[in-house]
Amino acid sequence: MPQPDSPLQADDALRTRIAGSLRGFERQTLDPPGARRAAVALAIIEEGFGAALPGLRAPTMWSTEAAVLLTRRAMGLRKHPNQWALPGGSIDGDESPEQAALREMHEEVGLRLDAHAVLGRLDDFVTRSGFAITPVVVWAGSARSLVPSEAEVASIHRIPVSEFMRDDAPLLDPIEDSVHPVLRMPVGDGWIAAPTAAFLYQFRELCIAGRATRVAHYEQPLFARR
Repeated sequence: MPQPDSPLQADDALRTRIAGSLRGFERQTLDPPGARRAAVALAIIEEGFGAALPGLRAPTMWSTEAAVLLTRRAMGLRKHPNQWALPGGSIDGDESPEQAALREMHEEVGLRLDAHAVLGRLDDFVTRSGFAITPVVVWAGSARSLVPSEAEVASIHRIPVSEFMRDDAPLLDPIEDSVHPVLRMPVGDGWIAAPTAAFLYQFRELCIAGRATRVAHYEQPLFARR
């Protein structure tokens, strides 16, 4: 497995860097007819004691390396059980994407943040299942006490940002029903599929590597479309 780049610390310098990249980005808004609006929180958090995944080392003490907060969806959910996800869900009423993302994060992992934690938005992504998702990047700091919602979340993971900078990312696979490839992001010995992988890849490219990269055209694997 290729090794990731050097670790990034979850410090004020990184927060300023990410906020600046998002502030200068001309994001793409998508609102196709009939699509249901949704938002996800791409939360930058301290790695803590790690992600507990095959192929990822576990720190022996609390790590302040920058990480992304990800979950595994509960097995009992009707849609997308056991898939990788960012905290998020449908936008209710007159909520903004930021309000929805923060509310869903609190409901799913017990992390309550206010509007000052919001750093900006990435491009919208329209899923094959009919959602137009707005990714909201937020700064979560140490967030030492996370509690998974029993109904929605099977497990919580702190994946180092450096893991998404690997030379073998992204993985692009042809698919018969589209001219565009399926996008996956490798993590440890496994991988994460789009749409979550698309948000992670654009975050990596724009906020860390400084490259304005579009991702809305990438496809999802068949199992993620239901």
